[in-house]
Amino acid sequence: MTTYAIIETGGKQYRVEEGQSLLVDRLPEDQGAKVALRALMLRTDDDVLLESGDLEKVKVEAKVAGHERGEKIKVFKYKAKKGYRRRQGHRSELTRLEVTEVKLLTRRPAAKKADEDAKPEAKPAAAAKPAAEKAAPKKPAAKKPPTAKPAAKKAPAKKPAAKPAAKKPAAKKPAAKAAAKKPAAKKPAAKPAATKPAVKKTDTEKEG
Repeated sequence: MTTYAIIETGGKQYRVEEGQSLLVDRLPEDQGAKVALRALMLRTDDDVLLESGDLEKVKVEAKVAGHERGEKIKVFKYKAKKGYRRRQGHRSELTRLEVTEVKLLTRRPAAKKADEDAKPEAKPAAAAKPAAEKAAPKKPAAKKPPTAKPAAKKAPAKKPAAKPAAKKPAAKKPAAKAAAKKPAAKKPAAKPAATKPAVKKTDTEKEG
């Protein structure tokens, strides 16, 4: 039985064998570059590897044969009884790969170890800065001796003088207001006593 692997690229899975040509979604690598593909499963004559620890030892390598475009796909949209019609064409950007190697290594690839070794080297370089800073500690800024400020400046906040109770104006009696506003009523002048007309005496009364 031939050895094959299931790899993942561009969010899709492919079954690959050594010497196989494969079309995948466009990759950023140039033509002729070598690409390492991530294995999800390996099937050999003896066993099937599915665990992540074992799959780290699987090497699937391919060569970029060239960049291509897929066949044109026609897209047509419409809505019934609305007069809506849209036509569009699409061609996928693809990369052709030639699988050069599919095998199981005795240990993890050295490329990963090189990356792991490079990380600890970067740490001492980063740690050199704190050492240099410790060697030359920054001088604390000279603090000015606290000068006693005159008491006048630090006078306690004056409490606002108690405002005298607002005196309510004496309520004026309405009668007094009325008396002040209305002029004194003038009394009508006393009418002269009505003079009665003298009664004329008759002749008989004169004689008597």
